[in-house]
Amino acid sequence: MKLLCLTYEYPPLGGGGGVVAKGLAEELVKVGHEVELVTSGMKDLPAREVIEGVHIHRVNCLRRHRHYTTTPELITQIYPSFRHALGMIRQNHYDLIHTHFIYPTGLVAYLLNKVIGLPYIITVHGSDVPGYNPDRFQLAHKLTNWLWQAIVRNSVGLICPSNHIKRLVRLYSDHPITIISNGITVKTAPVAVKKNQILVVSRLFKRKGVQFLLNAIRDMDTDWKVVIAGDGPYLKTLKTLAKGIRPKVEFMGYVQGQPLQDLYNTSKIFVFPSLRENFPIVLLEAMEAGCAIIASDIDSCREVIGDAGVTTTAASAQHLKDALNRLMEDEVEIRRLKELALNRAREFDWPSVAQKYSNEFDRIVDLNRGVSKIK
Repeated sequence: MKLLCLTYEYPPLGGGGGVVAKGLAEELVKVGHEVELVTSGMKDLPAREVIEGVHIHRVNCLRRHRHYTTTPELITQIYPSFRHALGMIRQNHYDLIHTHFIYPTGLVAYLLNKVIGLPYIITVHGSDVPGYNPDRFQLAHKLTNWLWQAIVRNSVGLICPSNHIKRLVRLYSDHPITIISNGITVKTAPVAVKKNQILVVSRLFKRKGVQFLLNAIRDMDTDWKVVIAGDGPYLKTLKTLAKGIRPKVEFMGYVQGQPLQDLYNTSKIFVFPSLRENFPIVLLEAMEAGCAIIASDIDSCREVIGDAGVTTTAASAQHLKDALNRLMEDEVEIRRLKELALNRAREFDWPSVAQKYSNEFDRIVDLNRGVSKIK
């Protein structure tokens, strides 16, 4: 099958959604699909390249940061992506459009479908659903609800990584939904020697809850180090909050590739105090690296970690402090959670996740043969 994939973020740009898009695209190539992908570019990235068999096309748009983007910047990707993808479709045969995110690339798929009739399926990632991220997108979703409804209704279906996000979508649409979890590349190499280190990896928005971790450790008398990897508009506030904290707190900024993997591999505890999530890829990455997990007691985090970690009341610095104190003083429990995390991560290996996607794509294509009106 030949797939045209659309995503506004793709490594080295973006966060968890881009990581999912990359892992899935590369695994789909391994199982025999042809994958061409249209995404946003930056001036220091090549417009065309092939990585692990995925043909990547980057279009010109306004984007100032690698790790996150604003709504106005997202809008600038829509027309270049549409124009470029339309040219590709008129020169090549594709069986299906697979788009990550309802906005903005779901709109691109919608417009392509209206012009040439090629069916599209959408993987939902969270902030593209009304109510998921009201701090940033409440007004935008309210103003464009009619368009959101049209994009969803015109698709051949939605793929949601978690039951949590499915329930949220169901508040606004009864369109067909398939649950397929996000994936992780499970490595066979042994986990590195761990340090007395607490790690956070996140885009730094207020809803990610890193402020609760800083309040939790404020008066701790410990030689454990806290490392925060990530960047975003809340970074300045967090650095101010970290002043005067007794444990050493190091802000690493935006980290990716092997340096990020090294942080996972050498940290004993991974903390994820987020208030709202879809299917956090960083939890998979931390489990795969054998970290003892502490995460917010919210539906999406529980779906990922199962029993392979500790959950604490969201937005409670005291509960998070209690959990940290227990773990930091109990090496046996850290080792137990490490083994549980490693085993849990194997349940989300990319080959099995990609096969579920492949089966869904086959089903959709069989149902939609002959509908394209390419000119």
